[in-house]
Amino acid sequence: MEGSSKKVKIAINGGIGFGAKLNSQQLMTISKYMNEGEELELTTFQQLYIEIPEEEKEAIIEEFQRIGLACYPVGNFVKSLRTCNFCKGKIEEGMPVAKELNQRIAGKAVPFTLKVAYTGCPIGCGEPMLSDVGVMKIRDHYNLYVGGKAKGKDAEVGSLLLENLTPEELYKSVEKILEFYSQMGKKRETFHKFFKRIGSEQLLSNL
Repeated sequence: MEGSSKKVKIAINGGIGFGAKLNSQQLMTISKYMNEGEELELTTFQQLYIEIPEEEKEAIIEEFQRIGLACYPVGNFVKSLRTCNFCKGKIEEGMPVAKELNQRIAGKAVPFTLKVAYTGCPIGCGEPMLSDVGVMKIRDHYNLYVGGKAKGKDAEVGSLLLENLTPEELYKSVEKILEFYSQMGKKRETFHKFFKRIGSEQLLSNL
């Protein structure tokens, strides 16, 4: 794509489904907005970063959404849900719940980039134990983990905060956690550090 207009970065992916996939139409549409030699950045949370003209941002996002691409802001926001591949099917592993949770929280402003992961069974392919907030489906209910850290010499698994949640209890709990973090987190304080500072008891008291 030619031109020297100001560009902005957005995050895109194929939404929540059976694996992190893009079809040929989506790839062709994305390529329309790239100059020769430009590259796409693939992030660890199943998103692609692409730069698009700022004055065309709304129209391009609408075009992307029409062909099934999900679009999100880049920066200190809640990232789109990192998920497993739903290998046992969308109902058994709770794909509708994952989609609803993502719709409720993705793109919310927070003190620092926050990753939420979901897995449909105890195998944990979505790596919920290593994310800021992690969800694991156990039979017909959901366990909620917080404070995981995947990188660094101080990497550690998250702590089990709540278990045996219904979908509605899960949605409300995650939303309240993010709201509390938004209100009480320090500027650029990671959720891992925030959780270490306040502890599980104070976090639970605000749910």
